[in-house]
Amino acid sequence: MKPHLILAFAIANLSLTQAFSQGPAQPPMISVSGSAEVKVAPDEIYLRVGVETRHDNLEDAKKQNDERVSKALAFLKTSDVTGKDVQTDFISIEPTYDSNVSRTKPVTYIVRKSIEVKLTKIESFEGLLTGLLTNGVNNVHGIEFRTSQLRKHRDAARAMAIRASKEKADALASELGVKRGKVYSINANDWGGWWSSSGSYWGGRSGGGMFQNAVQNTGGASEVVDDTLSIGQISVSASVNVSFLIE
Repeated sequence: MKPHLILAFAIANLSLTQAFSQGPAQPPMISVSGSAEVKVAPDEIYLRVGVETRHDNLEDAKKQNDERVSKALAFLKTSDVTGKDVQTDFISIEPTYDSNVSRTKPVTYIVRKSIEVKLTKIESFEGLLTGLLTNGVNNVHGIEFRTSQLRKHRDAARAMAIRASKEKADALASELGVKRGKVYSINANDWGGWWSSSGSYWGGRSGGGMFQNAVQNTGGASEVVDDTLSIGQISVSASVNVSFLIE
């Protein structure tokens, strides 16, 4: 076969491959993003605390830890927390060694156990935390303010985000002299519903075009539990990326 025929065949084959790889052309559309935020007063507090003990004897280290945990659990039984809202969910035993001596024999044993507490009477939080710290607990791993109506507020935020995206698409379509058609594709993202403060514990978004945003305050005043704790409000947010056909 002559060289120029080989070259022509190669070019034709490349063009055919590119045509197949491109696939069918997409219809004309407008792609926008919308986001919304609902602010709500929290009505639940999740508290993660821990007990840590150290001793050169393993049995003594575990015994001391068990005693502290039992004391903390006994305190919780007298508080505004029901049994189903208390859980011990972590335990570890860690031997430590002297780096300057043989590592075959531990110098100290560290025993750790954590307790999770769900509190629905948030006005009792300060007294509960103080009581735990005076009844065996010596670590605070994290505090989370949450809402028990998360699904409700997420649905509301998502609906607001969709409305915001439609309004933005209508504004763009009007400026372009066209009309917004049916939805071609949609993607949604939800986040929020709690505020977390975490200590030591053992154990962004993008879219096609600028965001159209909406914020809603559902009421529920920022509550001051005592002179040292103001829980404020938490945010429940949602965003959508929507492509509308152009009519």
